Amino acid sequence: MTEPLLDVRGLKVHFPIRKGLVLNRVVGAVRAVDGVDLTINPGATLGLVGESGCGKSTLGRAILRLAPVTEGSVLFDGTDVADLSGEKLRQMRRHMQMVFQDPMASLNPRQSVETILTEPLRAHRIPFDETRVRRLLDQVGLPASAARKYPHEFSGGQRQRIGIARAVALEPRLVIADEPVSALDVSIQAQVLNLLDDLQEQLGLTYLVIAHDLAVVRHMADEVAVMYLGGIVEQADADELYAHPTHPYTKALMSAVPVPDPKIEATRERIILQGDLPSPSNPPTGCRFHTRCPFRQETRCDDERPELREVRPGHRVACHFAEEIAAGKITARELDLTPV
Repeated sequence: MTEPLLDVRGLKVHFPIRKGLVLNRVVGAVRAVDGVDLTINPGATLGLVGESGCGKSTLGRAILRLAPVTEGSVLFDGTDVADLSGEKLRQMRRHMQMVFQDPMASLNPRQSVETILTEPLRAHRIPFDETRVRRLLDQVGLPASAARKYPHEFSGGQRQRIGIARAVALEPRLVIADEPVSALDVSIQAQVLNLLDDLQEQLGLTYLVIAHDLAVVRHMADEVAVMYLGGIVEQADADELYAHPTHPYTKALMSAVPVPDPKIEATRERIILQGDLPSPSNPPTGCRFHTRCPFRQETRCDDERPELREVRPGHRVACHFAEEIAAGKITARELDLTPV
Protein backbone atom coordinates (compact mmCIF):
# COMPACT_ATOMS: atom_id res chain seq x y z
CA MET A 1 0.00 0.00 0.00
CA THR A 2 1.23 3.49 -0.90
CA GLU A 3 1.62 5.85 2.03
CA PRO A 4 -0.59 8.96 1.56
CA LEU A 5 1.18 12.18 0.67
CA LEU A 6 -1.39 14.20 2.62
CA ASP A 7 -3.14 12.83 5.71
CA VAL A 8 -5.53 15.19 7.53
CA ARG A 9 -6.92 13.97 10.85
CA GLY A 10 -9.54 15.65 13.04
CA LEU A 11 -8.80 19.07 11.59
CA LYS A 12 -10.68 21.97 13.17
CA VAL A 13 -10.50 25.66 12.31
CA HIS A 14 -12.52 27.82 14.71
CA PHE A 15 -12.48 31.62 14.53
CA PRO A 16 -13.29 33.33 17.86
CA ILE A 17 -16.22 35.76 18.13
CA ARG A 18 -15.33 38.66 20.41
CA LYS A 19 -17.61 41.17 22.09
CA GLY A 20 -16.98 44.40 23.94
CA LEU A 21 -14.63 47.27 23.14
CA VAL A 22 -12.81 47.07 26.50
CA LEU A 23 -12.83 43.46 27.64
CA ASN A 24 -12.92 42.03 24.11
CA ARG A 25 -14.29 38.77 25.52
CA VAL A 26 -14.62 35.60 23.44
CA VAL A 27 -18.34 34.81 23.37
CA GLY A 28 -18.38 32.09 20.75
CA ALA A 29 -16.66 30.70 17.68
CA VAL A 30 -17.27 30.27 13.97
CA ARG A 31 -16.70 26.55 13.34
CA ALA A 32 -15.54 26.90 9.73
CA VAL A 33 -13.94 23.43 9.73
CA ASP A 34 -15.09 21.06 12.44
CA GLY A 35 -13.37 17.68 12.46
CA VAL A 36 -12.29 16.72 8.93
CA ASP A 37 -10.36 13.59 7.89
CA LEU A 38 -8.82 13.42 4.40
CA THR A 39 -6.09 11.42 2.69
CA ILE A 40 -4.57 11.90 -0.77
CA ASN A 41 -2.12 9.44 -2.31
CA PRO A 42 0.87 10.64 -4.39
CA GLY A 43 -0.12 11.56 -7.94
CA ALA A 44 -3.87 11.39 -7.19
CA THR A 45 -6.57 14.06 -7.36
CA LEU A 46 -9.15 14.59 -4.62
CA GLY A 47 -12.12 16.77 -5.48
CA LEU A 48 -13.65 18.65 -2.54
CA VAL A 49 -17.12 20.01 -3.32
CA GLY A 50 -19.84 21.85 -1.45
CA GLU A 51 -21.90 25.03 -1.54
CA SER A 52 -20.49 28.43 -0.61
CA GLY A 53 -19.90 28.80 3.12
CA CYS A 54 -19.35 25.11 3.88
CA GLY A 55 -15.67 25.63 4.84
CA LYS A 56 -13.90 24.01 1.90
CA SER A 57 -11.68 27.03 1.08
CA THR A 58 -10.80 27.44 4.76
CA LEU A 59 -9.82 23.77 4.84
CA GLY A 60 -7.49 24.26 1.87
CA ARG A 61 -5.89 27.29 3.47
CA ALA A 62 -5.48 25.51 6.81
CA ILE A 63 -3.59 22.68 5.12
CA LEU A 64 -1.07 25.28 3.90
CA ARG A 65 -1.19 27.08 7.27
CA LEU A 66 -2.66 30.18 5.64
CA ALA A 67 -5.47 29.81 8.19
CA PRO A 68 -4.84 28.93 11.86
CA VAL A 69 -5.31 25.30 12.89
CA THR A 70 -7.36 25.05 16.09
CA GLU A 71 -7.06 21.30 16.52
CA GLY A 72 -5.98 18.21 14.60
CA SER A 73 -3.03 17.23 12.43
CA VAL A 74 -1.99 17.84 8.82
CA LEU A 75 0.60 15.24 7.90
CA PHE A 76 2.47 16.01 4.68
CA ASP A 77 4.77 13.16 3.76
CA GLY A 78 4.79 12.14 7.44
CA THR A 79 5.52 15.62 8.86
CA ASP A 80 2.82 17.45 10.83
CA VAL A 81 2.53 20.86 9.17
CA ALA A 82 0.33 22.09 12.04
CA ASP A 83 3.36 21.95 14.38
CA LEU A 84 5.78 23.82 12.09
CA SER A 85 6.73 27.47 12.28
CA GLY A 86 9.38 29.85 11.05
CA GLU A 87 12.03 28.49 8.68
CA LYS A 88 10.74 24.91 8.84
CA LEU A 89 7.27 26.01 7.73
CA ARG A 90 8.77 28.14 4.93
CA GLN A 91 10.77 25.18 3.64
CA MET A 92 7.71 22.92 3.77
CA ARG A 93 5.67 25.39 1.73
CA ARG A 94 8.05 24.92 -1.15
CA HIS A 95 6.42 21.52 -1.66
CA MET A 96 2.82 22.75 -1.19
CA GLN A 97 1.45 25.48 -3.43
CA MET A 98 -1.95 27.02 -4.17
CA VAL A 99 -3.89 28.20 -7.22
CA PHE A 100 -6.35 30.88 -6.15
CA GLN A 101 -9.93 31.47 -7.28
CA ASP A 102 -9.63 35.00 -8.68
CA PRO A 103 -6.65 35.21 -11.05
CA MET A 104 -6.71 39.02 -11.15
CA ALA A 105 -6.79 39.50 -7.38
CA SER A 106 -4.03 36.94 -6.81
CA LEU A 107 -1.53 38.64 -9.15
CA ASN A 108 0.27 41.89 -8.29
CA PRO A 109 -0.79 44.38 -11.00
CA ARG A 110 2.48 46.31 -10.58
CA GLN A 111 4.69 43.33 -11.33
CA SER A 112 5.54 41.93 -14.74
CA VAL A 113 4.82 38.27 -15.43
CA GLU A 114 8.54 37.51 -15.20
CA THR A 115 8.71 39.06 -11.72
CA ILE A 116 5.57 37.18 -10.64
CA LEU A 117 6.96 33.83 -11.77
CA THR A 118 10.41 34.35 -10.26
CA GLU A 119 9.18 35.72 -6.91
CA PRO A 120 8.77 32.24 -5.31
CA LEU A 121 12.20 31.27 -6.64
CA ARG A 122 13.78 34.33 -5.03
CA ALA A 123 11.90 33.71 -1.77
CA HIS A 124 13.43 30.23 -1.55
CA ARG A 125 16.85 31.36 -2.85
CA ILE A 126 16.68 29.14 -5.92
CA PRO A 127 18.87 30.28 -8.84
CA PHE A 128 17.07 30.93 -12.12
CA ASP A 129 17.51 32.48 -15.55
CA GLU A 130 15.39 33.48 -18.53
CA THR A 131 15.30 29.88 -19.72
CA ARG A 132 13.39 28.81 -16.63
CA VAL A 133 10.82 31.57 -17.10
CA ARG A 134 10.32 30.63 -20.76
CA ARG A 135 9.90 26.99 -19.78
CA LEU A 136 7.23 27.87 -17.21
CA LEU A 137 5.33 29.94 -19.75
CA ASP A 138 5.58 27.17 -22.32
CA GLN A 139 4.24 24.63 -19.82
CA VAL A 140 1.04 26.65 -19.39
CA GLY A 141 0.62 27.50 -23.07
CA LEU A 142 1.78 31.12 -23.09
CA PRO A 143 4.39 32.67 -25.43
CA ALA A 144 7.80 33.81 -24.19
CA SER A 145 6.81 37.42 -24.95
CA ALA A 146 4.28 37.25 -22.08
CA ALA A 147 7.15 37.60 -19.58
CA ARG A 148 7.44 41.35 -20.26
CA LYS A 149 3.72 42.07 -19.93
CA TYR A 150 1.53 42.88 -16.90
CA PRO A 151 -1.59 41.05 -15.60
CA HIS A 152 -4.08 43.61 -16.99
CA GLU A 153 -2.89 42.83 -20.53
CA PHE A 154 -4.24 39.27 -20.38
CA SER A 155 -7.66 37.63 -20.44
CA GLY A 156 -9.05 35.84 -17.37
CA GLY A 157 -8.02 32.43 -18.68
CA GLN A 158 -4.51 33.63 -19.46
CA ARG A 159 -4.18 35.18 -15.99
CA GLN A 160 -5.18 31.87 -14.43
CA ARG A 161 -2.47 30.17 -16.53
CA ILE A 162 0.03 32.63 -15.04
CA GLY A 163 -1.21 31.74 -11.55
CA ILE A 164 -0.78 28.06 -12.34
CA ALA A 165 2.73 28.69 -13.68
CA ARG A 166 3.62 30.50 -10.44
CA ALA A 167 2.27 27.56 -8.42
CA VAL A 168 4.42 25.00 -10.25
CA ALA A 169 7.54 27.21 -10.41
CA LEU A 170 8.97 25.56 -7.27
CA GLU A 171 8.17 22.06 -8.59
CA PRO A 172 5.87 21.27 -5.64
CA ARG A 173 4.45 17.87 -4.83
CA LEU A 174 0.98 19.08 -3.76
CA VAL A 175 -1.11 21.78 -5.44
CA ILE A 176 -4.35 23.01 -3.87
CA ALA A 177 -6.57 24.53 -6.56
CA ASP A 178 -9.24 26.63 -4.87
CA GLU A 179 -12.14 27.10 -7.33
CA PRO A 180 -9.63 27.38 -10.21
CA VAL A 181 -12.24 27.93 -12.95
CA SER A 182 -15.25 29.49 -11.17
CA ALA A 183 -14.24 33.02 -12.24
CA LEU A 184 -13.78 32.02 -15.90
CA ASP A 185 -16.13 31.75 -18.85
CA VAL A 186 -17.56 28.29 -19.46
CA SER A 187 -15.74 28.11 -22.81
CA ILE A 188 -12.39 28.60 -21.02
CA GLN A 189 -12.98 26.32 -18.03
CA ALA A 190 -12.34 23.08 -19.92
CA GLN A 191 -9.03 24.43 -21.26
CA VAL A 192 -7.76 25.26 -17.78
CA LEU A 193 -8.88 21.89 -16.37
CA ASN A 194 -7.15 20.10 -19.25
CA LEU A 195 -4.00 22.12 -18.53
CA LEU A 196 -4.07 20.98 -14.89
CA ASP A 197 -4.45 17.38 -16.09
CA ASP A 198 -1.49 17.74 -18.47
CA LEU A 199 0.73 19.27 -15.77
CA GLN A 200 -0.15 16.47 -13.38
CA GLU A 201 0.97 13.91 -15.92
CA GLN A 202 4.16 15.81 -16.80
CA LEU A 203 5.25 16.78 -13.27
CA GLY A 204 3.71 14.02 -11.14
CA LEU A 205 1.61 16.49 -9.15
CA THR A 206 -0.90 15.64 -6.44
CA TYR A 207 -4.06 17.78 -6.44
CA LEU A 208 -6.70 18.90 -3.99
CA VAL A 209 -9.28 20.56 -6.27
CA ILE A 210 -11.90 22.65 -4.43
CA ALA A 211 -15.15 23.41 -6.27
CA HIS A 212 -18.82 24.14 -5.62
CA ASP A 213 -19.87 22.35 -8.81
CA LEU A 214 -19.70 18.55 -9.02
CA ALA A 215 -19.47 18.81 -12.82
CA VAL A 216 -16.10 20.61 -12.56
CA VAL A 217 -14.33 17.73 -10.83
CA ARG A 218 -16.21 14.85 -12.50
CA HIS A 219 -13.59 14.03 -15.14
CA MET A 220 -10.58 15.20 -13.14
CA ALA A 221 -10.83 13.70 -9.66
CA ASP A 222 -9.92 10.14 -8.67
CA GLU A 223 -11.88 10.56 -5.46
CA VAL A 224 -14.56 13.05 -4.39
CA ALA A 225 -15.40 14.34 -0.90
CA VAL A 226 -18.61 16.30 -0.29
CA MET A 227 -18.50 18.92 2.47
CA TYR A 228 -21.38 20.50 4.39
CA LEU A 229 -21.15 23.00 7.25
CA GLY A 230 -17.58 22.20 8.24
CA GLY A 231 -17.65 18.41 7.88
CA ILE A 232 -17.38 15.68 5.24
CA VAL A 233 -20.75 14.03 4.61
CA GLU A 234 -19.78 11.65 1.79
CA GLN A 235 -16.56 10.41 0.22
CA ALA A 236 -15.93 7.80 -2.47
CA ASP A 237 -14.16 6.98 -5.68
CA ALA A 238 -15.37 9.43 -8.34
CA ASP A 239 -17.08 6.82 -10.52
CA GLU A 240 -18.77 5.25 -7.48
CA LEU A 241 -20.01 8.57 -6.09
CA TYR A 242 -21.46 9.76 -9.39
CA ALA A 243 -23.10 6.38 -10.01
CA HIS A 244 -24.45 5.93 -6.48
CA PRO A 245 -24.82 9.26 -4.60
CA THR A 246 -26.09 8.24 -1.18
CA HIS A 247 -26.20 11.19 1.21
CA PRO A 248 -29.31 13.39 0.75
CA TYR A 249 -27.09 16.47 0.38
CA THR A 250 -25.03 14.83 -2.37
CA LYS A 251 -28.23 13.81 -4.15
CA ALA A 252 -29.38 17.45 -4.10
CA LEU A 253 -26.04 18.67 -5.49
CA MET A 254 -26.13 16.03 -8.24
CA SER A 255 -29.65 16.99 -9.26
CA ALA A 256 -28.46 20.57 -9.85
CA VAL A 257 -25.85 19.49 -12.43
CA PRO A 258 -27.27 20.11 -15.94
CA VAL A 259 -27.54 17.13 -18.30
CA PRO A 260 -26.69 17.78 -21.98
CA ASP A 261 -29.61 15.63 -23.22
CA PRO A 262 -32.81 17.79 -23.20
CA LYS A 263 -35.08 14.74 -22.95
CA ILE A 264 -33.35 13.46 -19.82
CA GLU A 265 -33.12 16.96 -18.35
CA ALA A 266 -36.87 17.47 -18.79
CA THR A 267 -37.85 14.23 -17.03
CA ARG A 268 -35.33 13.82 -14.21
CA GLU A 269 -36.20 14.76 -10.63
CA ARG A 270 -34.76 17.99 -9.28
CA ILE A 271 -34.20 18.14 -5.51
CA ILE A 272 -34.63 21.67 -4.14
CA LEU A 273 -33.18 22.10 -0.65
CA GLN A 274 -35.47 23.99 1.69
CA GLY A 275 -34.34 26.56 4.21
CA ASP A 276 -31.00 28.36 4.49
CA LEU A 277 -27.54 27.10 5.33
CA PRO A 278 -27.25 27.26 9.15
CA SER A 279 -24.69 29.55 10.70
CA PRO A 280 -21.32 27.89 11.43
CA SER A 281 -21.26 29.89 14.67
CA ASN A 282 -24.41 28.10 15.84
CA PRO A 283 -24.64 24.76 14.01
CA PRO A 284 -27.61 22.45 14.61
CA THR A 285 -27.32 19.66 17.13
CA GLY A 286 -27.18 16.09 15.88
CA CYS A 287 -26.85 15.77 12.12
CA ARG A 288 -26.00 19.21 10.80
CA PHE A 289 -28.02 18.60 7.65
CA HIS A 290 -31.23 17.63 9.45
CA THR A 291 -32.73 21.14 9.25
CA ARG A 292 -32.83 20.81 5.44
CA CYS A 293 -33.03 17.05 4.96
CA PRO A 294 -36.26 15.67 3.41
CA PHE A 295 -35.45 12.22 4.91
CA ARG A 296 -35.09 13.47 8.49
CA GLN A 297 -36.13 11.14 11.30
CA GLU A 298 -36.70 13.43 14.28
CA THR A 299 -35.36 11.53 17.28
CA ARG A 300 -32.01 10.28 16.04
CA CYS A 301 -31.21 12.91 13.40
CA ASP A 302 -31.92 15.79 15.81
CA ASP A 303 -29.81 14.46 18.67
CA GLU A 304 -27.00 12.26 17.35
CA ARG A 305 -24.26 13.39 14.98
CA PRO A 306 -23.59 10.63 12.41
CA GLU A 307 -20.09 9.28 11.90
CA LEU A 308 -18.55 9.00 8.42
CA ARG A 309 -18.90 5.25 7.96
CA GLU A 310 -18.44 2.79 5.11
CA VAL A 311 -21.70 1.71 3.45
CA ARG A 312 -20.02 0.08 0.45
CA PRO A 313 -16.35 -0.78 -0.16
CA GLY A 314 -14.49 2.54 -0.26
CA HIS A 315 -17.74 4.53 -0.03
CA ARG A 316 -18.24 6.43 3.23
CA VAL A 317 -21.37 8.37 4.22
CA ALA A 318 -22.27 10.42 7.31
CA CYS A 319 -25.96 9.52 7.49
CA HIS A 320 -27.79 7.36 10.05
CA PHE A 321 -30.22 6.00 7.46
CA ALA A 322 -28.09 5.82 4.29
CA GLU A 323 -28.95 2.20 3.55
CA GLU A 324 -32.68 2.68 4.21
CA ILE A 325 -32.83 5.76 1.97
CA ALA A 326 -30.97 3.94 -0.83
CA ALA A 327 -33.37 0.98 -0.55
CA GLY A 328 -36.44 3.24 -0.64
CA LYS A 329 -37.53 2.31 2.88
CA ILE A 330 -37.54 5.98 3.88
CA THR A 331 -39.19 8.42 1.50
CA ALA A 332 -38.71 12.15 1.13
CA ARG A 333 -41.24 14.51 2.62
CA GLU A 334 -41.87 18.24 2.81
CA LEU A 335 -40.13 19.95 5.74
CA ASP A 336 -42.05 22.06 8.19
CA LEU A 337 -40.02 25.27 8.21
CA THR A 338 -42.62 27.38 10.02
CA PRO A 339 -40.80 29.68 12.52
CA VAL A 340 -41.40 28.75 16.16
